[in-house]
Amino acid sequence: MTDEKKQAETKVEKNDAQGQTDSGSDEQDIESGEVVEEEFVEGAPVRRKGIYLLPNALTTASLFSGFYAIVSAANGVFDNAAIAIFVSMILDGLDGRVARLTNTQSKFGEEYDSLADMVAFGVAPGLVAFFWSLNNLGQVGWAITFIYVAGAALRLARFNTQIGSVDKKFFVGLPSPAAAACVAGLVWCFHLVEPTSWLTLMTIVVVGGCGVLMVSNILYKSFKDLDMRGRVPFAAILLVVLMFVVVALDPATVLFTGFLAYALSGPVLALFRKSRRPAGKSA
Repeated sequence: MTDEKKQAETKVEKNDAQGQTDSGSDEQDIESGEVVEEEFVEGAPVRRKGIYLLPNALTTASLFSGFYAIVSAANGVFDNAAIAIFVSMILDGLDGRVARLTNTQSKFGEEYDSLADMVAFGVAPGLVAFFWSLNNLGQVGWAITFIYVAGAALRLARFNTQIGSVDKKFFVGLPSPAAAACVAGLVWCFHLVEPTSWLTLMTIVVVGGCGVLMVSNILYKSFKDLDMRGRVPFAAILLVVLMFVVVALDPATVLFTGFLAYALSGPVLALFRKSRRPAGKSA
């Protein structure tokens, strides 16, 4: 009985030591802060450590540009703030395409991109508009700003949960980059104009309206069905050249007008479809 008791005690001590060793290794893994993702390779789950540098570097650049827009607006340099938001849009469009082209998509990249979009297309445009014009309205100004910021957050959250369940030809609600472009374009166009009642009213309509449109159920054309790899007539390249020339003549006005027209296209087409629906049913 004594030998058996000693063996049992020895076994317990070994298990305790092993448990402490395993616990120590787990703590080391946690303390290291390394990102671990599970991927499926030929049907088998594989755990991979680390992140992909190239797409996440572009996302970081987009995040920095949005942060720079906030700092510039706080310092009263509103044209640079508006331009920085448009730069964020370009970088945001690049990171996803680069990830797909280089096969470097990851769950970490998706989450990081969503958080960067919240700063660049949610917080930054709202604060730029607030520092520029809405801060003179007191509580009404920050309330309108919050409507936009909250709309951007809800729009991004809904988009992340609807991936794979919605027709890729359409966006449900105004995309946050387009909403940010409307706000930034407005500031860029009129940043040298003294704030007046009509300009303040226009800012309220654009900022608040974009915030509401982002959380609406209105469908917007996504243009993801365009075939950019197929052959087109030679004259098509002339249209591209003409487009660059027009934008270069007055980029602020052209970009603001273009994105505002896109934002209004959703409600207009929705009303058009609604007006045609009874006639179609009666036929």
